Amino acid sequence: MTRRRRSLLINGLLVVVLLGAGVAGYLVFFGSSGNAQSTTTARTAAAANRDVSEVVTASGTVQSSFSAAASFGASGTVTEVNVKVGDAVTKGQQLAKLDPTQAQLQVDIAQGNLNAALEKGTGTNALLTAYRQTQLALQQAKDNLAATVLTAPGDGTITSVTGAVGQKVGSGSTSSSSSTSSTTTTTTASGFVVVTDLKNLVVKANVSESDVSKLKADQAATVTVNAMAGTPVQAKVTTVDLTPTTANNVVQYGVSLALTQPPAELKPGQSASVEITVASAQGVLAVPAAAVQTVSGASSVQVMENGAETRKTVEVGVRGDQYVEIKSGLTAGEEVVLPQVSTSNSTNRQQQPGTGQFPGTGGGQRNGGGLTGTGR
Repeated sequence: MTRRRRSLLINGLLVVVLLGAGVAGYLVFFGSSGNAQSTTTARTAAAANRDVSEVVTASGTVQSSFSAAASFGASGTVTEVNVKVGDAVTKGQQLAKLDPTQAQLQVDIAQGNLNAALEKGTGTNALLTAYRQTQLALQQAKDNLAATVLTAPGDGTITSVTGAVGQKVGSGSTSSSSSTSSTTTTTTASGFVVVTDLKNLVVKANVSESDVSKLKADQAATVTVNAMAGTPVQAKVTTVDLTPTTANNVVQYGVSLALTQPPAELKPGQSASVEITVASAQGVLAVPAAAVQTVSGASSVQVMENGAETRKTVEVGVRGDQYVEIKSGLTAGEEVVLPQVSTSNSTNRQQQPGTGQFPGTGGGQRNGGGLTGTGR
């Protein structure tokens, strides 16, 4: 056999040996390809005293407690506009004025007719009727004269002025919206002047029909304005609407909340999230909500005793999202079983980046991952 053929044969044998060693090492560290193990871990938590609160969450909008669109109650030509956007006004303050010439003339004519009726006397039914008609006409003429002056319907800030001197206007009305009522009047900002209370802001939220029965006036709430997420504001429920609104087959009820100390930078129209505390208990025995099972109105928990699980019937109180009050059936320190967490550990895995170790070593068992926690 030549030296070259001998060298090739030796090299081939070395390759076979190395491949065999690699396969053996792979099987040692990872087991046979495609196998998976499922590990179920029992988790427990101790019953302990704590504060428990049940809250109803909703989304809402910051609104003014009062807003009104004021329009003239008479027709005529605008001769004065006494305010501008941003001015603070008080109820009854003059905002604008129409030319009163025609309205004053109607008052003078009605007054003359009344004087003539008085001269004729009221001795007969016909004379008495004529006198009363002239009285009514005079009062209507005076009302029309008064309507040539537009006044503020409430305290607030001028947020809109749509008219100007020289403009001809027709008789209109004043529409307003207030959160102090359980029903909401739609505000139309198309008036000659709009007055809005920017100091006493409220939050109007919508809650689901399943939660509205839990709400009542004076319940404490926390409002988080999205634009000021780091500054939650304390609030109280003031009113709950008696009638719902329905959109896309979703029934909701309006809730108004008064802000205790609103931030100075708060503005109407800002969106907010609301948490209303509908029930609370302080320093009571409680367990994680996940541990409580309720079937047909009866509640129970699984308790770990001497390494074995035992089911106990319990009486619950306040139900929070995280914890549930236990009124009877458990004592402090008892371990309740939480829902099991099942993890599937595949033996055909890749090395975790940055660990510098083979998968599954982790300082614990090879095929089980790291050390198993107690869940406490």
